[in-house]
Amino acid sequence: MVLTLALRNLFHDRIRLIVTLVGILFSIVLVAVQLGLYLGAKRMIVDMIDNAKGDIWITAFGAKSFEEGGVILTPRERHAALATPGVKAVVPLVVSFAEWRKPGGGSTNSVLVGTDPEDGGLKPWGVVEGEAASMAAPDAVLVDRSYLTDLGITGMGATAQIEQGRVRVRALTDGIRSFTQAPYVFTTANRARALLGIPRENSTFFLVQLQPRANIEAVRADLKSRLSGTEVLTKTEFRNRSLDQWLFSTGAGVALIGGAILGLIVGIVIVAQTLYSSTKDHLNEFATLRALGSSSGYIIKVILAQAAFSAILGYILGMSIAMVVVAFSVQTALPILMTPALAVFLFAITFGMCAISAVSAIVKVTKIDPAMVFSR
Repeated sequence: MVLTLALRNLFHDRIRLIVTLVGILFSIVLVAVQLGLYLGAKRMIVDMIDNAKGDIWITAFGAKSFEEGGVILTPRERHAALATPGVKAVVPLVVSFAEWRKPGGGSTNSVLVGTDPEDGGLKPWGVVEGEAASMAAPDAVLVDRSYLTDLGITGMGATAQIEQGRVRVRALTDGIRSFTQAPYVFTTANRARALLGIPRENSTFFLVQLQPRANIEAVRADLKSRLSGTEVLTKTEFRNRSLDQWLFSTGAGVALIGGAILGLIVGIVIVAQTLYSSTKDHLNEFATLRALGSSSGYIIKVILAQAAFSAILGYILGMSIAMVVVAFSVQTALPILMTPALAVFLFAITFGMCAISAVSAIVKVTKIDPAMVFSR
């Protein structure tokens, strides 16, 4: 009877039901988009770090993120790291912002990533045309096809200039995006040094790979004692530092999370107003139930069931629209990421939002005087 009564109350006024569902689905879509953008931005920021094969990162002191490595490290630091017990390999990376000169005129900013895939440090992933090994060819670079228009090129075989050096696109990836909107351009470490005018064997980062069963904290402490003027960070620490730099120091993450909170508030207000209005319009019916002996708990269950049905319907509609938005964002500069965990979270907060919204209606019902039914 609880479910039957809840459904009849809910569908009795279809206009009011539509308003409720619109409020819920608007809230769900807004929260899904804002949190999806946050997750998408987060993935772009840490993709390079997550795909790099290194237990420890050696960086210049104060390096803020992968794109902003700071002062160049010298071979001295690498040799000192290689001599540290527990270290299996030290892989150099050269990373810097660089000017990309378009073949048709004009220029744009790019992030030049110098890496040798055979070293096992950082290998371009998602290669859809050509192959990563083709970076070894003369003047070769590898770019993501989503940035072809930004780089002013058409695809494989296109030529351009980075700083003052000529380069040719030998392979394309799909899915390597940059949060800074400066496209990543992969090439070999030596070619990156030549394009940037960096002395041979100098690097921006060193990826330290450990021997099996080596204690990461012990090796890290040893590295710190051997290296001065550098920072020795675990992958997690460098990952968190990059996220803090781009998401919170810039305010981007706060804005996205703030938008999600705003969506929740709007949804709660609309659903609360609708449930309260519906309860108020049915006070005589609820008073009749009280006069017939129904407990307050029974009536509260009816209101909560209404809220639950509203949550389920609103979630289905909202997620359907959200998934369409996600699909259209795939090829944009900032893709929206929808994960199973986020979908479950949205389902939970939809129920929570509707439960909170039901409080105003419940308060009204608990104050009903059963005697009012006899005064009608």
